[in-house]
Amino acid sequence: MATCSRGCAPAVRLCQRLNRLKTLDGDMMATSLKRCLSTLDLTLMGVGGMVGSGLYVLTGTVAKDTAGPAVIISFIFAGIASLLAAFCYAEFGARFPKTGSAYMFTYVSVGEVWAFLIGWNVILENMIGGAAVARAWSGYLDSIFNHAIQNFTETHIMQWNVPFLAHYPDLLAAGILVVASVFISFGVQVSSYLNHIFSIVSMGVIAFILVFGFMLADPANWSQEQGGFAPYGMSGILAGSATCFYAFVGFDVIASSSEEAKNPQKAVPVATAISLGLAATAYILVSCVLTLIVPWRTLDPNSALADAFFRRGYSWAGIVVAVGSICAMNTVLLCNLFSLPRIVYAMAEDGLFFSIFARVNPVTKVPVNAILVFGILMACMALIFDLEALVQFLSIGTLLAYTFVAASVIVLRFQPEKTNSKDTATPSPNANAEVSPAPSETQTITEDSEEPKQYESFSDKLQLVERQKTRERRGVGQLKAYWEPYLDRLLGDCEPGEVVAFCVMTLIVSSVSLCAVLEFGNEQLQFPVWCFAMLLVIFTLVYVLSLALIWIHEPQRNNQTFQVPLVPLTPGASILFNVFLMMKLSLLTWIRFTVWIAIGK
Repeated sequence: MATCSRGCAPAVRLCQRLNRLKTLDGDMMATSLKRCLSTLDLTLMGVGGMVGSGLYVLTGTVAKDTAGPAVIISFIFAGIASLLAAFCYAEFGARFPKTGSAYMFTYVSVGEVWAFLIGWNVILENMIGGAAVARAWSGYLDSIFNHAIQNFTETHIMQWNVPFLAHYPDLLAAGILVVASVFISFGVQVSSYLNHIFSIVSMGVIAFILVFGFMLADPANWSQEQGGFAPYGMSGILAGSATCFYAFVGFDVIASSSEEAKNPQKAVPVATAISLGLAATAYILVSCVLTLIVPWRTLDPNSALADAFFRRGYSWAGIVVAVGSICAMNTVLLCNLFSLPRIVYAMAEDGLFFSIFARVNPVTKVPVNAILVFGILMACMALIFDLEALVQFLSIGTLLAYTFVAASVIVLRFQPEKTNSKDTATPSPNANAEVSPAPSETQTITEDSEEPKQYESFSDKLQLVERQKTRERRGVGQLKAYWEPYLDRLLGDCEPGEVVAFCVMTLIVSSVSLCAVLEFGNEQLQFPVWCFAMLLVIFTLVYVLSLALIWIHEPQRNNQTFQVPLVPLTPGASILFNVFLMMKLSLLTWIRFTVWIAIGK
């Protein structure tokens, strides 16, 4: 028995850590960081995180290779899917105004090990994303000068031919990351001011593109002679939506900044909604302009907007667009360098990362160690890796974080709140004396009485109705009163929230199974038609039944902060869409994910 207990000890400890939740007692607004960001600051951060290189590069790539002019519809679908995830982030950011974003949200609702898994992957995702944007920024600037920077580096410095690495060290990309890290270490207000400047210039250029672009628009570019509006059909639109979804992933910088917001309960949801709306509108309108200026078949995937104005004979407009694209990429760089150190800081403060990164500079009120160390690591990645190699490893960490945050919303919504003993103090005798009726008064309604004998006024009748409604409403995480007679024998013995937690797990498993069948069932696995259809029906029924079982339980009702509407439908749909996109990632991305998790262990 002793041997067995020693052998089982690691498994027991792992189980305890899986179930160990972070408790956020005390004042939620207390922090060692500086609360100075307004709603406008958070909104511009969200816009800067989303409207970057994707607007100037991604629109042309998707339009030419995937969807044609119907890239507009692809962005609409992607915007709706991103809104589902953004709702979940907004609820957590308002309810728990602490830095750490998806890592923190998972920790307070699902458990420590899952939180580390999310945080560990989001760290790498932000490092790769920042290095990729820096590499794209360098390449775009180099193309303006006819690749003079690349030619000089290869001729006078060095070049190499190593698999998975760039042909030459990109000193410009590494340098911009180091400089940006130094600026961000000066404090959150400096970062915010820089983001304001670049975001305003970028939005001014976007306004110019829309006004001047619609003046040059030619509806014949959407005609059947040019291939029509949707040359690749619905499959092309959906494939384009999967790609366009990654244009909106920057909104989580708002949640990462919630611990430095003045009024996070109001600012985080408002900033998330406004920034996502502005970004979606910009992507949709710019895609419309781009495909109307020149035929979509002739677009240059590397610099579609600037090239379109050049080809229409307005070279000066192309230079304006190039300036706007560089400013937009700078905002994305700042957002990556801003959010990444704060996730590292949150993990270090919880003891899940090196404690040196939990130190906050007493003057600037930012985690300087985390900013500089990870800024330099990001610069090293941009120095040696090619842009294409970096992009191949993107997305899985972000999608995994979105999935866990959506699942955490459901779990936390149906989980009873833990009340402290000091909050449930015994009423004093004086308080009882104040509410006790005088002996001469007519008998009033009491909670212990089965039926009231007399009513003093109509307001007493209203109080009776309210008390009866309160009696009918069950506790959070329990079956709703309407369903209790039918399902009490089956589910009545479970602890509050236990059935919901099990259904969330079933929801994720059925989503993975359903998406795997859809993606691999016909081609790779070569299922017969009857088997393919049967599996689709089974997993769809399990998915719908899981949502239904969650819905018949009592949720928390909190009107003080923002809450995701239509729970569990909204986060359930977000989980399904995120899992579907993960199934479309390359094998190299999954290998990177496996290796990175092994390093984390």
